[in-house]
Amino acid sequence: MGSFDKSSDPEAVKTAPMAVSDNDGSVGEVQAAEKFAFAEDRKIGITGAVFLILNKMIGTGIFSTPSAIFAATGSVGVSLFLWIIGGFLTCCGLSVWLEFGLAIPRSGGEKNYLEYIYKHPKYLASCVLAAQMIFLGFSSGNSLAFGRYILYANSGDSKDSYAARGIGVACATFACALHAFLPKWGVRLVNVLGIFKVVIVLFIVFAGFAALAGHRHVPDPENFKHAFRIETTESYGGGGAYAYSNALLNIVYSYKGWENANYFMSELKDPRRTLTIAAPIAVAGVTVLYVLANVAYFAAVSKYEIATSEVLVAGIFFRNVFGDSAGVKALPVFVALSNLGNVLAVSFAHARLNQELGKEGLLPLSKFWGSNKPCNAPAASLFLHWLITIIILLAPPPGPAYNFLVNLYTYPGVWINGFVSGGLIYLHFFRRDTWKPTWRCWEPILFIFFLLNVFLAVVPFIPPVGDWNAEGYPYYVFPIVGVAVLLLGATYWFMWTKFWPWVRGHKIVAERLIDEDGNEVIRYKKVKKA
Repeated sequence: MGSFDKSSDPEAVKTAPMAVSDNDGSVGEVQAAEKFAFAEDRKIGITGAVFLILNKMIGTGIFSTPSAIFAATGSVGVSLFLWIIGGFLTCCGLSVWLEFGLAIPRSGGEKNYLEYIYKHPKYLASCVLAAQMIFLGFSSGNSLAFGRYILYANSGDSKDSYAARGIGVACATFACALHAFLPKWGVRLVNVLGIFKVVIVLFIVFAGFAALAGHRHVPDPENFKHAFRIETTESYGGGGAYAYSNALLNIVYSYKGWENANYFMSELKDPRRTLTIAAPIAVAGVTVLYVLANVAYFAAVSKYEIATSEVLVAGIFFRNVFGDSAGVKALPVFVALSNLGNVLAVSFAHARLNQELGKEGLLPLSKFWGSNKPCNAPAASLFLHWLITIIILLAPPPGPAYNFLVNLYTYPGVWINGFVSGGLIYLHFFRRDTWKPTWRCWEPILFIFFLLNVFLAVVPFIPPVGDWNAEGYPYYVFPIVGVAVLLLGATYWFMWTKFWPWVRGHKIVAERLIDEDGNEVIRYKKVKKA
């Protein structure tokens, strides 16, 4: 996927004070400098990074999205092949993020990479990313799945309802509050649930082997006979290119989280070493587990049940393999705990990205959103993440909301990934003299990842074969909403950098400096135009 280059880092990275804006006027009021340094016992090592990545990757996806994948393709073999492709494409993306992460080892992930590539118009890339991350970087899908699995375990209720969403609200609230007020315990619980998630997926895999050997409470679904035959029924298959793009979006969602460590690079012990070891271990392990878990589902669940199970495919799998015993009712609770671990990991990472946006002065009340008060944790940014999660969780009416939330969460990210990978292509071919990273992504891998994201960005606008409202909403809703949010970021950029400076005659800038101890220091300044 890439190679190490012993040449030095880019000069812009070595001179760490990468000011996000130029002081093109006189300096007005200067607020007190605020440090964002973490003690060594708070920094995250290889094990912690592996589990933070695992926890974000293994969430609702593997327990829920196989239903949508099969329903879109109508073929067992094609579905399994798509999961393998998803793992390969995830490795491609990881190679791109490794190159950037090792060259620019700061918290914030793609925010830093877009700023480095797209310097003009100034701030535009950062504002577009801010809109996507703030408004669509929610934990709503996993919170909803948590509520539905809890209800399924308690009463067998498998429908989307406000009762399930209420439980999801409690899940998101617990995760954000824990990270805000007991940050050490938040990371510890992430680690514990990371181990627990792997155990649950391994349990599904071995139960699948048992099902293949005939240990089931249902007849053999015979899903592996003519596995690559594509079938079309009222419940699955026949969706055309749109359906396949939706299937890939669901797989991208299931693998999402491989970039998690890049969001908190400043909190890693020896970030370059930790990232190069932790991220590949997590991605390779998850890919193998995902493919085997899908084999397990097809070994025990009929095609019709898989296609119509929505979020609860793992729950139906447990019932078919183990029957309706009391112990089986507890198994969906374990899946729910896995969902909780994902909510914890997502809120941890996205809050830190929101905090980075606050540090840079990109948001109103920047000092508030960038703060580490009161418990040396980004409580304000966690609140922002919680608020958006709750709004998105409660807003859609009961129905097929989960797939909509998955697509809405995932789709704008393919645009961002496309701009990041496209920018890296530019650096490789047009800025060879200045871009000399310690890890270099191979060009074929880079082009594959770029073209995949172009495909996923365009195809959802192509009408599907059959009913345009098959999912309970028009097919074009999620791509239009996704693009609209990105355009909202561009509108905010215009208001923030053009309109208000013109009206008020000043602007707010934030300079990022590294002090003599290696700590990150943020200074906020009010700059008047000359």
